[in-house]
Amino acid sequence: MTLRLFFVIAFAWSWLFWMPEVLWDFSLYVAPFGPTVAAFLLTYMKEGRNGAKELLKRALDFSFRKIWLVPIFLLMPAIVGLSFLLAILSEPAPEIAVLSQPWVIIPAFFYILFLGGPLQEEFGWRGYALDRLQMNYNALVSSVIIGVAWGLWHLPLFFMQRQELYYNIPIWDFILGTIFFSMIFTWIYNNTGGSILAVLLLHTTGNLSHFIFPVVATTWGGLYSLILNVIVVVVILKIWGAKRMVRGEVKIPSG
Repeated sequence: MTLRLFFVIAFAWSWLFWMPEVLWDFSLYVAPFGPTVAAFLLTYMKEGRNGAKELLKRALDFSFRKIWLVPIFLLMPAIVGLSFLLAILSEPAPEIAVLSQPWVIIPAFFYILFLGGPLQEEFGWRGYALDRLQMNYNALVSSVIIGVAWGLWHLPLFFMQRQELYYNIPIWDFILGTIFFSMIFTWIYNNTGGSILAVLLLHTTGNLSHFIFPVVATTWGGLYSLILNVIVVVVILKIWGAKRMVRGEVKIPSG
């Protein structure tokens, strides 16, 4: 019941505050915080202030094995960068703006982390919903459920004039992408013992990769990116398995 309520609150908050931008091109910057608001609200209602503090602490959890920083920081740049490279082999290359000002990558990283999606979403999708889904379903099924919800949650963005990224992607293609991306998130999350910090950083590097490499400005880059994501997920499932996507003993929060 609480999980259903989480999705209701997350969608209602974000879609309500996104409506002014859809209808009048007027942005309310609190809109993307729906998943995080829902996570903290429901955690506080059930577990009180201490529960909310524990949820917040998991965004500072750096106790996981540091080898996982490799895929956290390099996997998405590799996928998006390779997709862009494959695309420009057969079509004119769009301008890569950061080549003229590479220093902007660092402030862009922190801007994306705090205002570009990760902080607004990850306490909810992974820190709250994924924990509870995995109490009843395996890691693969839980990832698909989150991926579908995550994709649908973005729907209003496809009707906003300033959201050029979403204007250039078919909705079905975007949702398919969030499903496979969600599986990668679960893999990282479960192997870092449920560290919200880990998925905050992964989400940031994913969005930053699209900022650096203008894949959606190419004809085939999006398709190549989807194919590479599928390949990565197949490898993950083959090696780590679909049940928990974990090898060995890693403690995952029980929700």
